[in-house]
Amino acid sequence: MKFSEQWLRTWVNPDIDTATLAHQITMAGLEVDDVLPAAGQFSNVVVGHVEAVRPHPDADKLNVCEVSDGKQVVQVVCGAPNVRPGLKVPFAVLGAELPGDFKIRKAKLRGVESTGMLCSARELGLSEDHAGLMELASSAPTGTDLREYLGLDDAIIDVDLTPNRSDCLSIRGLAREVGVLNQLAVEGPEIEPVPAQHDDLPDIRIAAPEACPRYIGRIIRNVNVKAESPLWMKERLRRSGIRSIDPVVDVTNYVMLELGQPMHAFDLNNIRGGIVVRMAGAGEKLVLLDGQEVTLNEQTLVIADHERSVAIAGIMGGEDSGVNPETRDILLESAFFAPLCLAGKARSFGLHTESSHRFERGVDPELQRIAAERATALLLDIVGGEPGELVEVHSSGHTPQKRQVALREARVNGLLGTEIDRTEVEEILTRLGLHIVKLTRDGWLVSVPSFRFDISIEEDLIEEIGRVHGYNNLPVTTPVGGLGLRLMPEKNRPLSRVQDHLVSLGYQEVVTYSFVDSRQQQQVDPGEDAIALANPISSDMDVMRTSLWPGLLRTAAFNQNRQQQHLRMFETGLRFRKQAGEIEQEPMLAGLIVGRRRPENWANDKQSVDFYDMKGELESLFEVLGISPEWTRDSHPSLHPGQSARLVLGGETIGWAGALHPQLQKAQEVNGACYIFELCLTPVLTGYVPNFKEFSKFPEVRRDLAIIVSKEVSWREVEARVLESAGEHLTGLRVFDVYGGGAIGEDKQSLAISLFWQHPERTLQDEEVQAVFESVIAHVREQLHATLRS
Repeated sequence: MKFSEQWLRTWVNPDIDTATLAHQITMAGLEVDDVLPAAGQFSNVVVGHVEAVRPHPDADKLNVCEVSDGKQVVQVVCGAPNVRPGLKVPFAVLGAELPGDFKIRKAKLRGVESTGMLCSARELGLSEDHAGLMELASSAPTGTDLREYLGLDDAIIDVDLTPNRSDCLSIRGLAREVGVLNQLAVEGPEIEPVPAQHDDLPDIRIAAPEACPRYIGRIIRNVNVKAESPLWMKERLRRSGIRSIDPVVDVTNYVMLELGQPMHAFDLNNIRGGIVVRMAGAGEKLVLLDGQEVTLNEQTLVIADHERSVAIAGIMGGEDSGVNPETRDILLESAFFAPLCLAGKARSFGLHTESSHRFERGVDPELQRIAAERATALLLDIVGGEPGELVEVHSSGHTPQKRQVALREARVNGLLGTEIDRTEVEEILTRLGLHIVKLTRDGWLVSVPSFRFDISIEEDLIEEIGRVHGYNNLPVTTPVGGLGLRLMPEKNRPLSRVQDHLVSLGYQEVVTYSFVDSRQQQQVDPGEDAIALANPISSDMDVMRTSLWPGLLRTAAFNQNRQQQHLRMFETGLRFRKQAGEIEQEPMLAGLIVGRRRPENWANDKQSVDFYDMKGELESLFEVLGISPEWTRDSHPSLHPGQSARLVLGGETIGWAGALHPQLQKAQEVNGACYIFELCLTPVLTGYVPNFKEFSKFPEVRRDLAIIVSKEVSWREVEARVLESAGEHLTGLRVFDVYGGGAIGEDKQSLAISLFWQHPERTLQDEEVQAVFESVIAHVREQLHATLRS
């Protein structure tokens, strides 16, 4: 939030300079992002009065003006379209210096002498408006220094507020903080009820009291919308980053900045029947003030009349009901909307307004009547009119109730590490607007004011005491606590072992958002119902991920688009799934490889990675972790048919690995054959405790076997059958040749296998090895319909 230092000092004026004020605000937890001058650096610019205007004799777009600076009348050549006799404008006299080190000297423009320069707002560093001269009020005293007249020796302080401090989104809230920090009283404008001048009352009905517990309206007749907003109001709005529009809109924006209550004014003649605060109907449409047509839904709170919606509550008004130059009667709105009802609604329509920014974070539920009275008084001063009575409709059952929080004196000093005096604690609480209901045996019972949504527990009160007392005044102490060693089972592997091993294989770790695009999520994991976010940070991050693959694939496409074709990436993180009405958060490991098998150089070939590159790297990881999952051929909607495997450990599926499905690869804009895997981390990190086994001193015996089996038979099946019949002294088993096609047929494959036996206590005899070997042959013949290859 940006605000004018001069404006703040009309409420509370500590005897400190701008830099100290900004530092003080920051140290109180309200971080100051920037401090900027209210105007550019210029001098010798005064209020000028244009007395006469005549066309330039040699230029169609220039005029020759007679301008008074309060001492003399000089001739100035000006090309601004809005120059006219009687206008009061900024006038840079001879010798003036403007922003950009621009000095004003005598000049001739198309043969006509010009003494000085009439200025636009942009030329003075006040705004980007360069459409014409900056027009001043007709009452501006000619010859007065412009900096003095506009109070431009001011600072604009930009405060970056955390979402919990919505009470400081106003001059009133910031003044309250500065007053507390400097132990000064805050003196804002006196706000008195405005007496009614007619009996017309708005018809107001609340059909959604849980979303809008309080709504206040007032009819003001015979206003003059064509009146000019006072310069002081325009300047305060400008310095807060808000453009002046018309006096009615300016007043509602001014009250929002001053008190923190967003308001809206309707053209009463365009309201049909009365006001109804309700939820929108499905598919209901509304054209907003910015000209955008939006389609509403049942979750959108709207302000409607008896025929159609006229505004999205707390966000933006409708075009048809807005104040325009022909408006004569207005309906002034001041309401309280529940923050949870409005959270994320503006963003869902691609909007972010000053009103939605405040309502989403919480507005004081007791502020609406005060703001309506303040806005009414300002409107009567500027646009005139006759006000009616305020009409208030509220539902006490849905209005936030004041909270009471118990505070213990020992807890204050225990958490802060201080010895703050009891009297100082009470003084700080009182200055913050917190009411001490009663003294308790060990502390206080404190009533929280309606504007502090962020205080609900004892620690919140202690934080308030600490920041007002001063974080820099808290003593430096060494934390004391028992740090007992946790038992780490030896079979559990640390996550760092997985990360280090994958990095050693050339992988790079990435971290992606847990929020993903629902359309991408549906493509990658179509079988899972993703958890939708109530308040997504963007339209393409609207659900929680059910897999780590969407983030990895998006990162791969991003890197490939930036000429990074050789990719090995992995990520560890949580996936989120619905399980029996609960949200299950499961730690996962996922990885991706794409591109060349080896970096490009004179010694390496240009082969791309394949399934077995990934399989080999995963098996090396499993060996480090001490687990042996089974690779089972199976199909997955995200993986290429025939190139995907389910990984099973202890009878439970722990993950998937395979080639990315071609259709998904195209949809995700990934180039080249891509291989991905995803594993549940919990079983992966639970290995076994290694035990020592003495090496045998006796010779090892080898037998080779070549069998022909169907191509549908996997090596895992062959291995299992061999292990079933090879006996307890089998110490090794490996494939040393695979052959297919040709003489054995296209549907067959030949596997050449080596088997190794070794006894721990004696030398094995050929006869007993041969017996076991023949048993293996017989078993694979029976179970796998294998034949021996000659």
